[in-house]
Amino acid sequence: MAHDPNADGGCRLYLITPPRIDDADAFAEALQSALDAGDVACLQLRMKTEADDIDVEATRRVFDRVAALSRARDVAVLINDSPELARELRADGVHIGQSDFDAAKARRLLGDDAILGVTCHASKDLAFEAGEAGADYVAFGAFFPTATKEPIARAEPELLAWWTHATTLPSVAIGGITPENCGPLVAAGADFLAVSAAVWARPGGPAKAVSDFLAAMATAEPSPSGD
Repeated sequence: MAHDPNADGGCRLYLITPPRIDDADAFAEALQSALDAGDVACLQLRMKTEADDIDVEATRRVFDRVAALSRARDVAVLINDSPELARELRADGVHIGQSDFDAAKARRLLGDDAILGVTCHASKDLAFEAGEAGADYVAFGAFFPTATKEPIARAEPELLAWWTHATTLPSVAIGGITPENCGPLVAAGADFLAVSAAVWARPGGPAKAVSDFLAAMATAEPSPSGD
């Protein structure tokens, strides 16, 4: 993932960390096995406190451990919620929700070269506003039930298909996505699949999970004509 977050074309994996990481070294080993299993575009650090606020110290600790190994594999490292922390750590960018930080302000704070992603739930209007504010991608979801966080909205694959034909701004599908259910999202035109527990908690481990995702995504790729 570069400033053009989908320069290679096709749907790609977007990994999100577990909300709690007690052992940064152990997580780095799991991450390395996942990244070495196949193409991954991005890693978002999303560690939370019990109050569901960003866990700043855990984010710093994990970033220090995983940034170099991720970038060595051309995987961008984004920080969740906090453009200030992203700037402090010199991360590749930030992902913000609707209530976290103003997107235009985040763009000004981070500059033009940083990646900016914005959660837009199931709203076309929010997605267009994010694009106008300088977002590099918009995230739609949740598409399926998820235990990672309580979803605010439920999105359908038709939203991805509409967005793909209406604009060139890349889309990220998020929420309960697994190798077994991702096909319709890829076929609808999602540029990225954001996944967390389906990788870190999948039987067989993270490397097998990435392999399973890539195999499922390859069989569901939309045709060049978009049909």
